[in-house]
Amino acid sequence: MSCAAAPEPASNPARLDSRAFAHETARIAPLRHPMLRLINLRLPLDHPADALPAAICARLGIAREALRDFTVFRRGYDARKRGAITLIYTLDLDVADEAVVLARHANDRDIQVAPDSDYHPVTPSHSQPEPRPIVIGFGPCGIFAALILAEAGLAPIVLERGKAVRERTKDTWGLWRTRNLHEESNVQFGEGGAGTFSDGKLHSNVHDTRNYNRKVLREFVAAGAPEEILYVSKPHIGTFRLVSMVEKMRERITALGGEIRFSQRVDDLLIEIDAQGDRHLRGIRLADGSELPSDHVILAPGHSARDTFAMLHARGVYLEPKPFSIGFRIEHPQSLIDRARFGPQAGHPILGAADYHLVHHGSATHGSRGRSVYSFCMCPGGTVVAATSEAGCVVTNGMSQYSRNERNANAAIVCDITPADYAAYGDGPLAGVALQRHWESHAFEMGGGDYSAPAQRVEDFLAGHATTALGEVTPSYQPGVRLTDLSAALPDYAIQAIRAAIPVFARQIRGYALPDAVLTGVETRTSSPLRIRRGDDLQSLNTQGLYPAGEGAGYAGGILSAAVDGIRVAEAVALSLRKVEPHAA
Repeated sequence: MSCAAAPEPASNPARLDSRAFAHETARIAPLRHPMLRLINLRLPLDHPADALPAAICARLGIAREALRDFTVFRRGYDARKRGAITLIYTLDLDVADEAVVLARHANDRDIQVAPDSDYHPVTPSHSQPEPRPIVIGFGPCGIFAALILAEAGLAPIVLERGKAVRERTKDTWGLWRTRNLHEESNVQFGEGGAGTFSDGKLHSNVHDTRNYNRKVLREFVAAGAPEEILYVSKPHIGTFRLVSMVEKMRERITALGGEIRFSQRVDDLLIEIDAQGDRHLRGIRLADGSELPSDHVILAPGHSARDTFAMLHARGVYLEPKPFSIGFRIEHPQSLIDRARFGPQAGHPILGAADYHLVHHGSATHGSRGRSVYSFCMCPGGTVVAATSEAGCVVTNGMSQYSRNERNANAAIVCDITPADYAAYGDGPLAGVALQRHWESHAFEMGGGDYSAPAQRVEDFLAGHATTALGEVTPSYQPGVRLTDLSAALPDYAIQAIRAAIPVFARQIRGYALPDAVLTGVETRTSSPLRIRRGDDLQSLNTQGLYPAGEGAGYAGGILSAAVDGIRVAEAVALSLRKVEPHAA
């Protein structure tokens, strides 16, 4: 198994093609004054380096010398015709006589004035506030919340219950290699959050009018991410690079006046109720009993901070249950997925390891609603990892290095569930947590009680009988698997829905129902099982001064969207603090 701190090769053949892309990779930085944006320019997968400027000139109807410069803003591909995959470019251009070119193409939607793609920050504060703002959690959301506050001169204090990323990596290996779980330092808790041990995917469906996404990507590049994440359509970083990146971002925050404190678990909120009955946050209490005052606390705990959720509920902070999904990890040979997606062009260095996204909407039967089953967190050329944060539980997740060169492809195959499904596990907003814990502890027992995970061949899962021997696919989960029958590993409705979906997926990806493909259980932490409701000012609905944020609060799903939410909430805090400055405008 390829672990987080394993070194990668200095060069990566799967990501470089200097013959075809020497020009574009040298020009990923924005032009000083890009005047035009050209979208939907298509070229063959194997086009030579000079084909790109030639195609730009032909599309605009200009001479080569009129194209002063260009930069690739985005590059994707169209793989619908296997064997004839094309690249699709969006480019920013500096050309002579821009107004003339624009007028000539006034009715062409693919040629337009280049929009401003820069992030414009909140005006910096005139002075450091007292008390200082606090950020709870140092995953993607907390990192970017702290960065924005630090850039605004607000000197945030960051409290992270886990350890710094290098120590955390060693503790995480302790579970994977020796079955030793550290409950405060693991895949879920510690510097970088759960996203550190993942594929590092950086795409989301966030509607982005303020260029938050671009801000995140540029900060990642400044911290050591590959520059291609600025323009490829499905950017990713990989675990090994993420480890060093979060360290550099920590250094940047502290250089700007922020302070990061590790192994600092927040166990309580200090809430004051005024004469009108309104609740005001005045600070926090740590696990060691010490207290920190603050009127502005960003809560970015991640989706597995179950003790924090329980504390919030006990303190009367408004919570509500929300839908999430449960299922298994499925593993296929990566070569099978490559061939199914790319045909004869499988293995092309520009395409790299193929991914997929699958959805099946089930039909209602026997009085029950139809359930959706979908692939989630697909990790090409990756591994399945142990991701529990509680003793006596088994949880799976997926991880890849930047190279994505492991033998197997893996993805979660999950079934949607709603608060109506939680009734058997308890009342109130914590019922989803109880459902997760029930099936995670059951998976622990099915795996033999030593953090091995229950696993089954797909053929046996579909037939409903136990697996006794593996075939072509060797499961990558560490510390190991125990072959069994997964029929009892999840609620019946989830088992039935996933069994119905796999043959449907096989019609979209040839070989998906490969008999020897392996299912490993259970995947229960696809997103937060609750939402910490907030208003238009991004503060808790009933606790002024508390700013719920990110995936754990129910407002994000993945690294990029969590980071973006951290920026938005930090801006709200910065604007609130500016209002109390005596000489603020």
